[in-house]
Amino acid sequence: MNSSRSTPRSTTMAFAALLLSVLSFSLLQTFVVPALPELQADLGAHATAASWVISAFLVSSSVGTVILGRLGDMFGRKRLMLVSLGILGLGSLLAALSGSVGVLIAARAIQGLGAGTFPLAFGLVRETFPREQVPVVIGTISAVFGIGFGLGLVLPGPLIDAFGWPALFWASLVLVLVAGAAVIAFIHVPAQPVSGRIDWAGAALLSIALVALLLATSQVRAWGAVPVTVLVVVAAASFAAFLFVQTRLSARSRVPLMNLRVLRRRPIVAANLTAAIIGFGMYGAFTLVPQLVQTPTGVGYGFGASTTQAGLYLLPMAVTMLFTGPLAGRIGPRLGWTTTLVLACLFGAAGFAFLAIGRDTAWAIASGAGIIGIGIGFAFSALANVVVAAVEPHETGEATAVNTIVRTIGGAFGAQAAAAIVTSAPLASTGIPDPVGYTIAFTVSAIALAAAALAALIGKPQAGAATAQ
Repeated sequence: MNSSRSTPRSTTMAFAALLLSVLSFSLLQTFVVPALPELQADLGAHATAASWVISAFLVSSSVGTVILGRLGDMFGRKRLMLVSLGILGLGSLLAALSGSVGVLIAARAIQGLGAGTFPLAFGLVRETFPREQVPVVIGTISAVFGIGFGLGLVLPGPLIDAFGWPALFWASLVLVLVAGAAVIAFIHVPAQPVSGRIDWAGAALLSIALVALLLATSQVRAWGAVPVTVLVVVAAASFAAFLFVQTRLSARSRVPLMNLRVLRRRPIVAANLTAAIIGFGMYGAFTLVPQLVQTPTGVGYGFGASTTQAGLYLLPMAVTMLFTGPLAGRIGPRLGWTTTLVLACLFGAAGFAFLAIGRDTAWAIASGAGIIGIGIGFAFSALANVVVAAVEPHETGEATAVNTIVRTIGGAFGAQAAAAIVTSAPLASTGIPDPVGYTIAFTVSAIALAAAALAALIGKPQAGAATAQ
């Protein structure tokens, strides 16, 4: 569909289909977090095994993002979007029927492989919408990715209370089916001939590297132990071999899994570095705020919130992301995407500083979350538009997938670092974390977001240079 043929109704319905597709995946990132205590009790799982319900999804989504994004560039993005949604649906069905923690972990790993919805959506935006609408649509889709992350902590409480934890996955399956039907009905793109071959060697090496790295990250507090050291060595060796294979394929004029020349472009380097730092900083809010507010008041801090109430503290974040994502899509072309990204990081830093200072006040926590939401909404939109503006249409899936991966890896490190900081000095009488740990963790996130603002400036066009920023 091009701008000459598209109608307001057709673009609106296509827009809705893409939003549903991205939301169906983004919700699953955090959907199980509020359910972990009930899952652990119901399935008789150890806390370590229960944590793999999250880790398995994180690891497999990192692999699925880049591979499905690249396959979409090669074989058609609508086709691969339906494949991604099919994988999500299969994983959701298996999770809903799980009778053991092992089956649930496997189901979550399958769900993670459906992560291609995000990069594929960006490619479909360029194929489906008039050029002048692309920044706003990308901004909104980027915001929905973050909103889903936040809503995944808000919505499960009432569902779990009413129907139990399997209801989370039945609801996910329904959303996936609706999204798939909408993509079939409303996404109309020309048939795309198959272009190139699948770089199986590159895909295997990258998968090994990402899995090893994220497994090592999940054990960050055991670094120095032999198993973790082995994982780090395997990750480094696999990344080195992957880069070697990609370089050789490019030299022979064959199509690699990743075009390293694209990833070396200045705006892409800046966007990926910034995404990694933003991921490191922002995951502190998602993981620590619910933990903080659910702390029993009897220990001297916290609010004794229920699972549902804890999610409400993050609701302002979801609301502000909803509005700032599209807003960034409108003001980004005027200010420049690099400037918009710098402002986003500064908003995020201010929000975390607010949390650090107002840790003991309910309104300050909710307000800080709202400010962080402004930063994240602007950041997700600006990052996506920086990447999309810097690449050709046939490179969109690959480039946006890599940006998503580095943010995920940064987030994995950030979540582990935040947890390590908070639990490093428990209160002697209860074993509950010392409240100072939360202040330090929020301060670290604020510093990280300020550093991300500096990293974003790397991509600022030089004077006199042509700019897509």
